[in-house]
Amino acid sequence: MVDQEKELIIALKQGNEKAFNILYKQYWKQVYNFCRLYLTNTEEAEEVVQDVFVRLWQSRDFLRENDNFKGLLFIISRNLVFNQTRKSFNHDFYTLSLLEALENMPEENSYDIEKELEAKDLSAYIDLLIAELPPQRQKIFHLSRKEHKSYKEIADLMHLSEKTVEHQVSEALKFLRKHITLLVIFLN
Repeated sequence: MVDQEKELIIALKQGNEKAFNILYKQYWKQVYNFCRLYLTNTEEAEEVVQDVFVRLWQSRDFLRENDNFKGLLFIISRNLVFNQTRKSFNHDFYTLSLLEALENMPEENSYDIEKELEAKDLSAYIDLLIAELPPQRQKIFHLSRKEHKSYKEIADLMHLSEKTVEHQVSEALKFLRKHITLLVIFLN
């Protein structure tokens, strides 16, 4: 399966429409199901799915056969969903709600996004990014986002000012946002 996918990606890079159609048929439902998590309008979700695959075709020269193809589709989809709903979403809230949804998805849920989009890989990538933060920033981010402590609680606990805590969380979010959205080429 992995070798077949690599061959399809290589063929897609060379402009092979048959390879593109096979990949489309293989992944459109996963992309659609992801879009429906955030878009209530089915027409909007279908439009985003089409846009995802149009962008994939347009950017096929940049594909690398050894990269995680499902992860790439997830990132393109997430970016396009974000663009679709940008006017009503706060970017930080969106990013964090997405991360929390991936981390807190119940195992028994009938629609398991982790299996659909290999979100475990994304979650592991996010954990690696968090591990790259300076130790104090890591701890503050963990207390804020995982333990849901207020900036005041964190400031009291760590003997810091609330502004310092706020700054550290902001810098952590900036770092995560930068590294999670590395594929901005697919935005335009």
